[in-house]
Amino acid sequence: MLKDMALNFLYISIIVIYSLSVLGYFIDFIQNNQKVNRISFWLLSIVWFLQLLFFIVRAFEYNRLPIMTIFEGMFFYAWILVTFSLVVARFYKGDFLILFVNVIGFAITAAGGLAPAGDVSPRLADLLILEMLIIHVSLLLLSYGTFTLSFAFSLLYYIQHHMLKRKMWGKRMGRIGNLSKLERFSFLTAMVGLPLMFLGIVLGVVWAWLGFNAVPWLDIKVVSTFGVLLVYGIYLFQWSVKKKRGYGMALFNIAAFLVLLINYFLSSSFSDFHIWQ
Repeated sequence: MLKDMALNFLYISIIVIYSLSVLGYFIDFIQNNQKVNRISFWLLSIVWFLQLLFFIVRAFEYNRLPIMTIFEGMFFYAWILVTFSLVVARFYKGDFLILFVNVIGFAITAAGGLAPAGDVSPRLADLLILEMLIIHVSLLLLSYGTFTLSFAFSLLYYIQHHMLKRKMWGKRMGRIGNLSKLERFSFLTAMVGLPLMFLGIVLGVVWAWLGFNAVPWLDIKVVSTFGVLLVYGIYLFQWSVKKKRGYGMALFNIAAFLVLLINYFLSSSFSDFHIWQ
């Protein structure tokens, strides 16, 4: 039982650290931030080590090569992707490739919980379901927090824009901040919020299948959450690819936050699956 608990702890640790690594590579993908890139590389290295440790512990516990079950096969597949990513990062520097590969690797690692693990006690499986739920909710709440900050920066941009347009000079303008910084901070916080929400959704799908053997794709909360992802994805696409800036983008981000509020409050009230207790 002690080894089962150790395996469970390792698996959850891998999920958490892997999500941070993917988040970092996403930030580097948008911003070309080498410092974040290095941190993400070392986090990915830790994931690789923990995955290897997971194999070793499981091999000793069950006295066999741990690639026999569907869960073990998926886990080993993800370990291969992480290994490939580290080699590419060391010799090729294909940062975009690393991001895309590890989005797949993270999804496979998390989805491994959907598969029969084999030799796992019901009590341990229940604990895994609970921890998946905790991480799922935590990531989504963090994404809501960062999107709220993004909205606040855009709202200040809106106010400052109109003060400048009406030539309302005064100390309040200096306290609000200049437009370029407000615009940039609005983008940066939205850039962090999007992958947090995506990772939270992935773990939510895993939790729903583990706990209920079904994923409520048509539930209003699920549909509206994908709507939030789409809206903020368009915002980041317009900024990063189309290079759009200015007042129109601030209004778009404010509108995106209204979609987030609908997702957070109204969909929870009408959802059959996401019911506040």
